[in-house]
Formats: sequence, structure tokens, C-alpha cells
Amino acid sequence: MRLTVNGTPREVGDDPDLPLLWALRDVLGLTGTKFGCGVAACGACTVLIDGAAVRSCQVAVADVRGAVTTIEGVGTPEALAPIQQAWVEHQVAQCGYCQPGQILQAAALLASNPNPTDADIDAAMAGNLCRCGTYPKIRAAIRRAAAMAQGAGP
Repeated sequence: MRLTVNGTPREVGDDPDLPLLWALRDVLGLTGTKFGCGVAACGACTVLIDGAAVRSCQVAVADVRGAVTTIEGVGTPEALAPIQQAWVEHQVAQCGYCQPGQILQAAALLASNPNPTDADIDAAMAGNLCRCGTYPKIRAAIRRAAAMAQGAGP
């Protein structure tokens, strides 16, 4: 089976029932996407499919319609994406385990709503759990990334 992942066509084997999460991690070696709960309740495995946030633990590779973006496909170490810059600026990560899913969920929010209110942010991020409790920093980083996208300075 063939998927486009982070802009590159990739072979992921021939098991149509393989969850996208395991195709990304085990077949392609893209370990930024994390296993959390396995039932789409925590958001650790969030990736983007054509810009929409999805829980990769519950999507079979045969059901993927569109291009997949993982955390490895967002920015580069040399040129972080605005959402990543805001994450660093606000020192969001503590343990960091949930952060790839949080960042991708936030990216999907900002793509669909470039100027979200706190209520919008809370609603969009509600399905992504952070055991370290960095929710206020996550909200601040999303607001900052929105401001950066609109050309607002520091």
C-alpha cells in the first residue's frame, strides 16, 4: 500500500487493516507520532490528513484518503514552523510525550480558524490530553502562533 507522508510517497506494506499509527512508527520509522491509549481518546497519535487532525491509532492505512503530515513534516530544526516557535517561546513541553499530537491539533485549528478565541482553543484542544497539565501554556502558544501568522511582532 502506498501513502503520501510528509510530501513523499511511501510504501507501508500490504496489510490494509494496519493502523496508520503503526505504519508510521514501525514501518516508516517516524516515531514522533506517539501511542497513548489506542482508542482515540488522548490525542497523542494525532496526525494531519489533508490538514484535518485525525487519531492515527483508529485509522486503517486502507482508509487513508489524502496526504499525511506527521510532526516530522512540520518545520525543520533549522526553520521551525510558527506553531513550533510559539511552543518553544512559551516553554510548553515538560515531559514532551503529548506534544507532537498537541502541535498537530493546534496546526489544524489555526488552519481552519486563524484567530481563535480562548473558547475556540479549549474546544479544539479538548481531546488532546497533557498529563503534565500545560494547558495554559498550550493556549498561550496557540494565541502566539495565531499572532505570528497575522504578522504581529513579539
